[in-house]
Amino acid sequence: MGTLCHLTGLKDPEHAATGPMGGAIFETAVLTEIIKTIIHRGQEPQIYFWRTAAGAEVDIVVAEADRLIPLEVKLSATPRPPMARNLRAFQKNLQDRAAPGYVIHPGEVRLPLAPGVTALPFSEL
Repeated sequence: MGTLCHLTGLKDPEHAATGPMGGAIFETAVLTEIIKTIIHRGQEPQIYFWRTAAGAEVDIVVAEADRLIPLEVKLSATPRPPMARNLRAFQKNLQDRAAPGYVIHPGEVRLPLAPGVTALPFSEL
């Protein structure tokens, strides 16, 4: 992430977060942490994204055993229930294969956003 920020001229974390690439940079950081965690467990990462023909999408889907864990990445430090909408659509569509979902954010609060969806701080990954 440091190399990316340097090459794009971003000087500090605040500059990176508030710039036009902030969301993409944060999503990349989340994905990187997930991949590192899975590899350190000695497993091969099985990571996907999900999108319907109607346009609903989930940023990251992690295959874990026989379940699929949906993750949305939001740059907002104040997670709100509407952020769970696409995760709920994923869970409804995949039913028993879908695990509880998470909205990953840069804030400090962990809280339920909807049935089966929890807001999770990036620091807890």
